[in-house]
Amino acid sequence: MFANTDSHGAKASGTAVATNVFEEKKQPSKCRDPLFAFLFIANLCVMVGISIAYGSTPLKPIDNNNGQVDDLEAVDWSPVLWMSAVTGGCGFVLSMVFLSVLMAIPSFLIKFALIFNVVLTGAVAALGFYLGDMVLGIFGSIFFLLMVCYVYCIWSRIPFATANLKTGCAAVRANCGITFLAYVVTAVAFGWTILWTVVMVGVQDKLITCEQVNGVNQCTSPNYGLLFLLFLSYFFTHQVLSNIIHVSVAGTVGTWWFMPGESGFCGGAVLGSFFRTITTSLGSVCFGSLLVAIIEALKQIAYTARDNDDMGQCIYCLVQCLLSCLEGILEYFNKWAFVYVGLYGYGYCEAGKNVMQLFKDRGWEAIIADDIVGTVLGMLSLVVGLICAGIGLLVTDRTDWFDAINLYMNDNGTFVKFMAGIVGFVIGFALCLIVMGVIASSVNSTIVLFAEGPAEFEENHPELSREMREAYLKIHPGCI
Repeated sequence: MFANTDSHGAKASGTAVATNVFEEKKQPSKCRDPLFAFLFIANLCVMVGISIAYGSTPLKPIDNNNGQVDDLEAVDWSPVLWMSAVTGGCGFVLSMVFLSVLMAIPSFLIKFALIFNVVLTGAVAALGFYLGDMVLGIFGSIFFLLMVCYVYCIWSRIPFATANLKTGCAAVRANCGITFLAYVVTAVAFGWTILWTVVMVGVQDKLITCEQVNGVNQCTSPNYGLLFLLFLSYFFTHQVLSNIIHVSVAGTVGTWWFMPGESGFCGGAVLGSFFRTITTSLGSVCFGSLLVAIIEALKQIAYTARDNDDMGQCIYCLVQCLLSCLEGILEYFNKWAFVYVGLYGYGYCEAGKNVMQLFKDRGWEAIIADDIVGTVLGMLSLVVGLICAGIGLLVTDRTDWFDAINLYMNDNGTFVKFMAGIVGFVIGFALCLIVMGVIASSVNSTIVLFAEGPAEFEENHPELSREMREAYLKIHPGCI
């Protein structure tokens, strides 16, 4: 569903009104799947209440046997924050730069990423044989051959993937405010992690007791039912926040596709789509998110049970394999169902049926499987992370910010350099991954819209439409 559809949803010519695909498929404005929205809001309220009643800060200093606080609290750790700010600023700028590079040479980057994966798997196989590790060498060789076959099979589809990527980037660039919203929602997700950690530590302190038995610290077994609910709450909220961005991007791209006049940094495309996502479509987002969260919580419970020797290794492997398969299927389903939720305002189940029927009817299963774009987006995020890691190391080497910490650690700066590299990489990788995640959602929406509304695309964005049509006809002659 898009912004200002009453005035821009149809084209008037005299007394005749021609409706487009959006006008035919848009759903009435009402709350979809409201029960799941209620569960999400209730989950937030309960966690806030528990944090007030039982919360405990996980960052408090640890007492030693004499009841004295460790001297580590006297060390000024503020340079870590300054270094994080520097690498974060660089990561943000680099993400925008790489977005421009992605727009300029998408085909080259896609080919480079695919060839890089082939070379990497080949190097792993060669390294295994060189070191005399036959297992690594054999498995590396198998993956190398599989990667070569994969690249060979999908090489002819690179022009169409390139056209999709260019169109997705163009939509995001015309509505760059959606990237800003992605950063805001990510900050909210970080705050939720802190809140959940406070609750988790507080609840564990109340329910789990530890005592010394023959010199060994032994603790009572965890309450797996309560742990499941806590993990479910954590993953449920994170899934909702992540999918809010995905649905908002789909709505934004749809507005840009059908009504380009609504585009802008904070135009109706961005704000309208985001508002609908967190109101009328929130229940649908929560529905799909809850299904994945249940599986993720069960996986975490299985991991905890294994660590506490309450589950055998063989059973754990079987359970993890089954849950991982179910999780992959649901995430795949959600990826496309949420596009329909954002585009037309469908409920979750109806959206999934529509999008799978669309691809089934038009024979697009192979194109969905050709997830070529994700390879280059992941590679760019990795590159930005590595650059930011280098910047973090440069900060420790060229400034005296960490002299006090180096003096305390007494290790010639090894700890600080390791920490700076890790922190820089994580911050840079995460920031770029947010931007690339927006691009990936935009590309998914583009694939659906190209099948749904090619005529509107040709009218509103003729140059991009021509490139996509030509690329698609090379793979499937006579299909358009």
